[in-house]
Amino acid sequence: MAKEKVMQGTADFDWESLQLDGYTKVERSEMSDIYEKTLTSINEKEVIQGKVVHITKKEIIVNIGYKSEGVIAANEFRYNPDLKIGDTVDIYVECTEDKTGQLVVSHKTARMHSAWIRVNEVLKTGEIITGHVKCRTKGGLIVDVFGIEAFLPGSQIDVKPIRDYDIYVGKNMEFKVVKINEEFRNVVVSHKALIEAELEEQKKQIISGLEKGQVLEGIVKNITSYGVFIDLGGVDGLIHITDLSWGRVTHPEELLELDSKINVVILDFDDEKKRIALGLKQLQPHPWDALDAKMEIGDKVTGKVVVMADYGAFIEIAAGVEGLIHVSEMSWSQHLRSAQDFMKIGDSVEAVVLTLDREERKMSLGIKQLMPDPWSDIETKYAVNTKHAAKVRNFTNFGVFVELEEGVDGLIHISDLSWQKKIKHPSEFCKTDEQLEVIVLEIDRENRRISLGHKQIEENPWEVFESTFTEGSVHPGTIIEMKDKSGIVSLPYGLEAICPAKHLKKADGTNATVEDALDFQVIEFNKDARKIVVSHIRTHEEYEETSKAPKKSSSSNSKLKSINSNAEKSTLGDLDALAELKEKMDKNK
Repeated sequence: MAKEKVMQGTADFDWESLQLDGYTKVERSEMSDIYEKTLTSINEKEVIQGKVVHITKKEIIVNIGYKSEGVIAANEFRYNPDLKIGDTVDIYVECTEDKTGQLVVSHKTARMHSAWIRVNEVLKTGEIITGHVKCRTKGGLIVDVFGIEAFLPGSQIDVKPIRDYDIYVGKNMEFKVVKINEEFRNVVVSHKALIEAELEEQKKQIISGLEKGQVLEGIVKNITSYGVFIDLGGVDGLIHITDLSWGRVTHPEELLELDSKINVVILDFDDEKKRIALGLKQLQPHPWDALDAKMEIGDKVTGKVVVMADYGAFIEIAAGVEGLIHVSEMSWSQHLRSAQDFMKIGDSVEAVVLTLDREERKMSLGIKQLMPDPWSDIETKYAVNTKHAAKVRNFTNFGVFVELEEGVDGLIHISDLSWQKKIKHPSEFCKTDEQLEVIVLEIDRENRRISLGHKQIEENPWEVFESTFTEGSVHPGTIIEMKDKSGIVSLPYGLEAICPAKHLKKADGTNATVEDALDFQVIEFNKDARKIVVSHIRTHEEYEETSKAPKKSSSSNSKLKSINSNAEKSTLGDLDALAELKEKMDKNK
């Protein structure tokens, strides 16, 4: 019975009233609606305002009218040390409820968001803003603008070059926003733009009063490799490096220092572009005007090499006075070399004045004139028919150029190289830098030309050959080349003969070819033209007749042994016994 009473009591208990804290469902719903109306509706990823309700060393508690308060790290407010309870601050809602059910907000992000909107507005309007210089960086300064780190280039700090950026760190300055890169979130500001606007009108007034030739005082503002910028009191002018001194200047730093006061002359200016060309050297007389009036062509001068080129060297004989020594005036040699072979920059050089034009301010110099001209006594030193040793310098199709001494070159014509060989090109006969014996054939002193011969070292062997290779005589030979329907035949003693095509037929009816060794009959001998024409066909078609032809005498053969022994060499100077041989043959006649 007791058990049934407990069950009955549980079944009749009002559980719903207990769960609703004494309120009905309708009453609780009405109260919930009233509570929700007391809370502010917020959205994620937007900027709202909140009130500071509590401050600790690490956190700032902000009430934004939401069911939970926002907690922000205190370091986000370091820029504002005067922050106190009750202040209104901007808050960026990153998340209304994280994993722990907490509201996530940021003051720094809100400042950045608002700052970018503000910065873009300022760029459009050109408004002047104030920023705080935080620190120095490469090429400029970092400036805090509305909570954004903007870059202030060194060139935009002031109208004059700034050499110490550190003096601006920690200062508040006025700026103009000049450039924004939305992609990389970069902002560039300028303080110089504010100054330029103030100076623009001042520049117009200064330029309007300028005149060419006017002398002004200025301050050295900047020094570059190409010139010096001068501050003329609100407007800049440039002294080009060529207008610094009448002499050559390697770098403007050699003459001027920063912040020094100097007098300059106005050379030219441009009203539109506001460019002013200045001069410093023009305040001094031109060194050519101060050049010794007694100086004339033929005088000796001493100077320093200031510029080198392949074609010559410029010698400074006085500041602003230079003369050119062309490479052809450095040596009597006709083989032109580079000027660097004779001198270098900085060398002290003595030279002779060759030309002097005071009006054009030009001067040419020479150093070879300080040495004797080898052509002055050329007829005495290299008389006609005298023998000399020469060095092969170069070749042409028509001959060989040789050097007798420095400054004296001569030409050996290809026809004067050898009595016997037919030379197609001189390079077949000798090599560069090779020593050759030569004989002087002709001298043209006026044009500095000498004709030389090499074959003339020896007597003409064709005088001897004339008595050996008589018409009708038969000699062994070898065909070495076929040319122009004829064969070139190598004969004894290094001679070459021509055998017409119709005279190449053998006894068996075939034609002779290259490398065939056969007997040939002389049908023509021309000593002056050094030409021999032979025939093979006559050695067998007219055998009887040719057998009656005079045979080479044993005496002639023996007299030609010396020639034969050197014929294969056939180089110049190989026939030293020819004169003696000819004399012996003349005695036997």
